[in-house]
Order: sequence, then C-alpha cells, then structure tokens
Amino acid sequence: MPINITMPALSPTMEEGNLAKWLVKEGDKVSPGDVIAEIETDKATMEVEAVDEGTVAKLVVPAGSEGVKVNAVIAILAAEGEDASAAAKGGDAAPAKAEAPKAETPKTEPAKAEATAAPAAAKPGSNGAAPAPAGERTFASPLARRIAKDAGVDVAAIPGSGPHGRVVKADVEAAIAGGGVAKAASAPSAAPAAAAPAPAAKPMSDEAVLKLFEEGSYDLVPHDNMRKTIARRLVEAKSTIPHFYLTLDCELDALLKLRSELNAAAPMRKTEKGDVPAYKLSVNDMIIKAMAQALMAVPDANASWTESAMVKHKHADVGVAVSIPGGLITPIVRKADQKTLSVISNEMKDLAKRARDRKLKPEEYQGGTTAVSNLGMFGIKDFAAVINPPHATILAVGAGEERAVVKGGEIKIATVMSVTLSTDHRAVDGALGAELLGAFKRIIENPMTMLV
Repeated sequence: MPINITMPALSPTMEEGNLAKWLVKEGDKVSPGDVIAEIETDKATMEVEAVDEGTVAKLVVPAGSEGVKVNAVIAILAAEGEDASAAAKGGDAAPAKAEAPKAETPKTEPAKAEATAAPAAAKPGSNGAAPAPAGERTFASPLARRIAKDAGVDVAAIPGSGPHGRVVKADVEAAIAGGGVAKAASAPSAAPAAAAPAPAAKPMSDEAVLKLFEEGSYDLVPHDNMRKTIARRLVEAKSTIPHFYLTLDCELDALLKLRSELNAAAPMRKTEKGDVPAYKLSVNDMIIKAMAQALMAVPDANASWTESAMVKHKHADVGVAVSIPGGLITPIVRKADQKTLSVISNEMKDLAKRARDRKLKPEEYQGGTTAVSNLGMFGIKDFAAVINPPHATILAVGAGEERAVVKGGEIKIATVMSVTLSTDHRAVDGALGAELLGAFKRIIENPMTMLV
C-alpha cells in the first residue's frame, strides 16, 4: 500500500511552509530517521526526517514550492516489495481524498432537512475516521478548533483527514461549506437580536487599497510566511489582550561603570583567530538579567493567562526581540534568573547569529515568560511594545542618554534610560505591574545585585 508523506507541522502555529529542497529523488530507498527534505517555516529552515521505510515512488510537490499547506501530500513511498510506479499512480488521488466530504443538499421536505443534515456530516473521512462518539476526546488542531468555534460548529461532528483522524483546517472549512455539520450549543434562540455583538469591521480589500494609488506608482511585494505570521499574531495580541503601559526612568551610570570593569577583567581564551576575551557584556545582557531577577522578586507577575487558570512560572525565561531580514524573531534565554551575565551574553550572541541565519529550532523561540525589546541602539527614547502571547509582559527599552536630574536639590547630569512595561491586565494588575517595574529599576540602579 502506498505511504503518503505529508507536510509536517514544525511548530504549533504553522499552517503552511515552503518546500525548499528535496534531499532524495524518485527511486531512492529511505529508512526512518533519514533526512529527506528541507522545509522553510515562517521563522527557520528545518530538516524533515522520514518516519517510514520504503522507496520514493513520487515527489508530488516539487522543490521550491511555496505555501504548501500542513498535512498536504508532498511525496509517496512504495512499501517494501511494492512496485514504485504502481504506488505512484495509486497515490495520485491522495491529496483529493484528504478533503472532508461535503454534505449534499438534502432532497427532502423542509421539515426533514434538519434530520438529514447530521448523518451527512457523520460520514467517515478518507482515512476512515468518523466523528468522535459522544464523551470521547476529539483530536483537532488549534486552528481548526478556532475556526469551528467562530462558525458555531461542533468540531466533534466533523470527520478528520489528518494523521490518526485529527481534524484540520481543511476539514472544518469543507464541513462549513457543505452545510452538513452540527451546530455547537449556544444561547437560547429566544434571546433578543439586539444582544448579538456588532460584526467586526473588515479591513479594506486589496483592490480597494490599490485604487487609492496611481497605477504604475508602486511595486507589489508578496508577503512571505514570516510577515504573514507576524501580522496574524499582532492582530491576535492587540484584539485579545487588554494592554496597559507603565513607564519609568532608570539611571545607568552605576551599571555602565560595572559593565566596563567586568569587561576589562574578562579572561582571555585561545581561538583560531587568536586570544579573545571570554565574554563581552552589553547593556542588553544586563537588562535581560535584571528583568529575570525582577520576575523572581515579584513572582505573581511571572505568569501567563489562560481562560481556565493562571499559569505561574517557576523560572524566568526571557525572550529577546532580534531583527532579521523581513521581520523579527524572539529567541529565549531559558532560566535567565539562574545564569551568570557572561553565560547570558555568550548565549545571546549565539542565538542572535542563528536567528539571522534562520537556524533556530522551534523550542528556542517558542514559549518564554516575558520578553525584552530594545530599540535604544537606534536612538529611540521610549516606545510601547506589543505583548507576544503567551507572555503577560514585555519590556520596551529606550536609549541611555545624558539628562539633567535633580539630586539633593541640585541639578546634575546622569545617564538615563526610559523603559515601558506593556502588561496583560487579565494577568497583571496595575499595582502588580508597578511593583515589577520598580524591582527592575532597583536592580538596574544597583547592578552589583546581579552578581550575587
């Protein structure tokens, strides 16, 4: 029996990817664990390993293809002893069969239409998966669940075409289009129509936007996967997270002095390029450490919001926004509260380099308990960053600059940095956010605490 190789979901948020390169050709034999292709996600280029043994009968999706949907068939394997050419022909229809069956329009009297709709949705998918019986767990992707919820559809009534009968986006869309799906339990139909929320405003269509500009006065640059993901997550963050902002000024003179002394005291180590310092601390490295320590000092702010519970984290995993061509990515310094400044510095340099080369693994940029976004190197005085779910906070860091400050009734010059904490009000209230930012300021202005 032919074995379908499908586009894998290399991260929880991945919906499609680019098939950058095939590392096998038709006729090659592969075993579990063999690297067969390179897939470009919105954040990185990753290798895909075979999970079955067999002979490559057909490469369904050519190298260089963009926007290949997750779970779409990309290649076909012939099992041991099976004719490869026959397997290739037998697998041609696989992608089409993967779609959930559309319910036919019932040819019955109106009174019987509702009764016939449910059986239509109960037909098994191409993989033999029927809707989950009542009381059993339904396996579905997060995106499929969200689409079903928005449409008021019971995801348990939809047959899944994904691995092991998992319901995917295409199944939900096909079921909705067919009309033969059970509606999820909702409020009584007798509720007044006035109670229904107003429909969300729709963005301008591409055609409407382009009509505003003279033809020939612009170039169209299609969105890549990274930009699409950034746009989707920003819309999600600003539309679902109730942001509020707190700003403080921190004096940096003591921190700059300590940084200079620590860098001067760095031991030398031998490399191919000669002797180099074992570390070279940046102000950003010290900000990461200070934010981690602040979260441990105010543990109630080291949290993530879910609809059913507050997630209280035991460590401070600090994400750091890194600009890369076409967008940005947030690699994470895990357990930053437990790491020394030199370890944080060297780890951050490695993460930033691999981020720009798009070589990060998903576990190196997903999750985390907070984030830091530093635009000080661009001369930005202050700004407010957008929270990156599932974080409840993000710290926006401005430039350190000399300002006039009042000390003991006298005007003096000090190096001052403005920082703004964006906070999810569901998880961190105003007083708690102020306590967190106050703890950060104390650590920054008394930097020796980072060494003990």
